[in-house]
Amino acid sequence: MKTTKAAKSTPVKPVAKKAAKKAAQKATAASGKATGVAKKATATIKKAAAASKKAAPAKTAASKKAAPAKTVAKKAAPAKTVAKKAIVESHAALVRRARRINRELAEVYPYAHPELDFENPFQLVIATVLSAQTTDLRVNQTTPGLFAKYPTPEDLAAANPEEVEEILRPTGFFRAKTKSVIGLSKALAEDFGGEVPGRLEDLVKLPGVGRKTAFVVLGNAFGRPGITVDTHFGRLVRRWQWTDETDPDKVEAAVGALFPKSEWTMLSHHVIFHGRRICHARKPACGACPIAPLCPAYGEGETDPEKARKLLKYEKGGFPGQRLNPPQSYLDAGGIPAPPLGAG
Repeated sequence: MKTTKAAKSTPVKPVAKKAAKKAAQKATAASGKATGVAKKATATIKKAAAASKKAAPAKTAASKKAAPAKTVAKKAAPAKTVAKKAIVESHAALVRRARRINRELAEVYPYAHPELDFENPFQLVIATVLSAQTTDLRVNQTTPGLFAKYPTPEDLAAANPEEVEEILRPTGFFRAKTKSVIGLSKALAEDFGGEVPGRLEDLVKLPGVGRKTAFVVLGNAFGRPGITVDTHFGRLVRRWQWTDETDPDKVEAAVGALFPKSEWTMLSHHVIFHGRRICHARKPACGACPIAPLCPAYGEGETDPEKARKLLKYEKGGFPGQRLNPPQSYLDAGGIPAPPLGAG
C-alpha cells in the first residue's frame, strides 16, 4: 500500500512545475507591462520638459518685448517735469517777463530782418505768398528768375500761366501759387493802379493774401507795425506761456496786448529768428539759449551746452542764411549769404 501511495504522489510534481512556470510567465508579462507603462510615463515626462523649454523662450521674448514699455515710460518723464514748470503770474508780471525776453532777443539778434529778398512792396507781397509751405531760402532762390521776366504787376498779370508754373515749380504747390500771384497781380493792376495798397483792409482782399502776409508787407514795406504769427512765432509764445491760444488771430491779439504797438514788427523778427536758430520745434537747444532763465519750458530740449551748440542753425551755427542779398548788418554779425539755386 505504501508503494502504491508513492506511485500516485509522483505525478503531482510536474503539475506543480507547470503551475510555477505559468506563474512566472504571468509575472514576467506583468513586469513587461509595468516596464511599458514606465517607458510611456518617461516619454510623457520628456515631452512635457521639451514643451516647457519651448515655452520658456516665448516668455523671455514676451518679457523682452514688454521691456520697452518701461523704457517709454521713463522717456515720458521729462514731459512731466516740463509740465511742472507752468507758472502762475499776474498780468503785470507776464508783461514784464515778455518785454524782458524781447529786450534780450534784441541784443542777441540786432540784425533781425525779414528773410525774404525784395526791392519793393510788389516783390515782397509776391515772395510772401510764395513762402507758404516752403522755406524762405527756396523762395529767394526762385524769385530772381520770376521778377527778371515779370518785373511789374501788369507784366505778371498778362503772363502765360504755364510759363509761370515752370518758374515756381521749385517752391511746391506751383499751380495754386501761380493762380494766386497772377490773380493778385491782376487785382493790383485793375483795382490799385499797379501799386500795392498800404492798408490792411485792402491787402487782405488780394488773392492769396491773409493777415500774416498783410502784416509782413505793412511792417517791412510801409513801416506800419504788425505782428506776424507764423509757425515759429506761435510755437514760441506758447512755450513762453504768453498765451495758450492756437488760432493765429487770437495769438496776434493776446501777444499784441503785451507790447507797445511800435514794437510789434521787430518783436516778430526777434521771435521768428530765435525759433529758426535756437528754439527748434523738435530739439530746442536749451543749453545754448540766452533766455533760458526766463523760459518756463527750459529742459524740453538739450540742456548740455556742448550738445546744444551743435543744434544751432544759420549764422549761430556758422551756416549760410536764407537770403541771397541779406542786410549789411547781418553780414557784419558773421552772417553768410545763401547760395543761388543750383549752386553747391
